Amino acid sequence: MKQTILQTIERYSVIGVYRHEKPDPDALGSQGGLAALIQHNYPEKTVCTIGEDEPSLSFLTEMTGTEETLTSSDGFLVIVCDTANTERIDGQMWHAADYVVKIDHHPEVEVYGQDSWVSTDASSTSEMVIDLFLTAREEKGWEMTTEAARLLYAGIVGDTGRFQFSNTTPDTLRLAAEALRFPFDPTELFTRFYESEEKLVRLKGEVLQQFELSPEGVGVARLTKEMLERYDISINESSALVNSFSETKGLKAWVFFVEQEEYYRVRLRSKGPAIHHIAAAHNGGGHPMASGAKAVDEQEVQAVIQELKELCREYES
Repeated sequence: MKQTILQTIERYSVIGVYRHEKPDPDALGSQGGLAALIQHNYPEKTVCTIGEDEPSLSFLTEMTGTEETLTSSDGFLVIVCDTANTERIDGQMWHAADYVVKIDHHPEVEVYGQDSWVSTDASSTSEMVIDLFLTAREEKGWEMTTEAARLLYAGIVGDTGRFQFSNTTPDTLRLAAEALRFPFDPTELFTRFYESEEKLVRLKGEVLQQFELSPEGVGVARLTKEMLERYDISINESSALVNSFSETKGLKAWVFFVEQEEYYRVRLRSKGPAIHHIAAAHNGGGHPMASGAKAVDEQEVQAVIQELKELCREYES
C-alpha cells in the first residue's frame, strides 16, 4: 500500500491534506509533516493543508490553504490523515476530489478512499508517515526536511505521552529516531506541549478536588459549562486536563464529561481495560486505551459510568 500511495501522489499536481476536526498533535503532525514532505520533494505541485486552525497548537503549525484552492483546479487528490470515519473529517469538499487516500492508525470505523492504509499497530499516524517516507527515500529518493521531522516527532510524542503509553513499540522508537536526526529542538516541543496558562492550572485544581473514584477503579470528572465560562476555557483547551488525576493509585479507567450546548463530550482513558467498545456504543470510537464519545443527556452519562464500572470489575477478576 505504501508504494501505491506514493504512485498516487506522483499522479496529481494539486493535493489537499486533511485530518480530523478538533485536531490533536498527531492529527496536525501527520497532516503538516506529510504535506511538507510532498511539497519539498515535488516543488512543482500545489500542496495545501486544510481545516480549522487550533489556537492552542499554533506553535506546531497552521493551515496553508483553503478548499477553494483545491476546487478551482481541474482535478485534485485528497489525503486524509488520522481520521477513522468521514464524519470527523475537518472540511466539506474532500468528497469532490478525483481520488482519496486514507492514512490512519485507529481501529477501522468506516472504510473510505480508493487507497486505504490503516495500521492499528502504529502508535500514531505520524509514525506511519515516517515509515512512508523511508520507503519513498529508498525507492524514489525523497529527502526529509527539518520542519517535517519536527512535526512528525511532535505527533508521535503527543500520541505516546512522551513514549510512556503502552502503544510505544520498538518501531515507534526507531522511527522517532529518524526524525531526531534533524536539527529541531525537542526540549522546546516538550515545553510547549506541557506548559499551561494560569487559568487552566486553577481549573485543574478544582477538578482534582472534585473527581470521584469508585471501588471498581473508575474515575469520573465533570466540566460544566459554568466551570468553563468561569475560567474562560474552551472545549479544546479543556482536553489538557484529561490526565490530570491519572496517577491516582487504584485507578483503572476514567472519564471526563464536558458539558456542551446539546450534548456531553465524553473523554475516556484507561490503564488496562479496553474502553473503545464503550465509546463505539455511544457515538464515538478511538483506541483501546484512549477514546471519545458523546452522551446526549444525564441518563446516557450514567450509562457510560455504569458500563465503565462493569468493565473494570470484570478486568479486576
